[in-house]
Amino acid sequence: MARDLRKAPDVCRTSLVSRTSATRHVARSTHADPHRGFQLAKRALDIAVAAAVLLVAAPVIAAAAVAIAAESGFPVLYRSRRVGRYGREFSMLKLRKMHVGVGGPPLTVADDERLTRVGRIISRLKIDELPQLWNVIRGDMSLVGPRPQSPEFVASHHGAYEEILRVRPGITGLSQVAFAREDRVLCDAEPLVQYLERILPQKLQMDRMYVRTCSLGIDLRILFWTFVTVCLRIPVAVDRTSGRMRVRWRLRQRVALDKSLVRRIADGPSPALEAERAYERAA
Repeated sequence: MARDLRKAPDVCRTSLVSRTSATRHVARSTHADPHRGFQLAKRALDIAVAAAVLLVAAPVIAAAAVAIAAESGFPVLYRSRRVGRYGREFSMLKLRKMHVGVGGPPLTVADDERLTRVGRIISRLKIDELPQLWNVIRGDMSLVGPRPQSPEFVASHHGAYEEILRVRPGITGLSQVAFAREDRVLCDAEPLVQYLERILPQKLQMDRMYVRTCSLGIDLRILFWTFVTVCLRIPVAVDRTSGRMRVRWRLRQRVALDKSLVRRIADGPSPALEAERAYERAA
């Protein structure tokens, strides 16, 4: 499964100079910030909720860290470079779910051979995301906001991110709820191509919609639907034009695509397009 990134599209060969230039361009954006009162209230909510959840989840994080160390050694944390508000880069924390030192595309598919046994469990339960609560307390991230992306992806879509990065990136958001099971949507044949051509444009659309309409009410609704899809394991659909969220009833009947279907799609003339169409039909 692991692939040499040099064989991926140009986005994965973006030079350090171009990435730095793109993030600086984003940081120089002249767009006005969302209402200051909203930002202060949102920040207070972030700190209070993140601190409380981190305290409650500490035993779960500790148990997962011990399991990771017992199976595949150290480190137990994975630090991934992401672009935050105003183009500032930061290290996003996750519990390590892959074997140490593996390469390949910066995406995870359902049967990714790079995942450890513990990694498969914590990834499926989203436990690997819990350390990002510390990013929220530090101010790198928010509970709700656009999903933070790598410098390469930001550099390839700096026009869209000029608007998106006016707010802090979030642990959850419209695009995160819509693609909560992204690893099951991506086909094994060309996951990076499919992500760049089909999934990332939809995420950008939803992230820009969030920035234009964000409010505490919307944040609370997103947190509720995140609980529905992550904790209750009920798939949620997000309207691409209004941002309205609802239960994805038909997909709930069959959450994962049948492996034989994915295999047939991968053998077809256009794996990325056919996999996306199959996902949309299931929805």
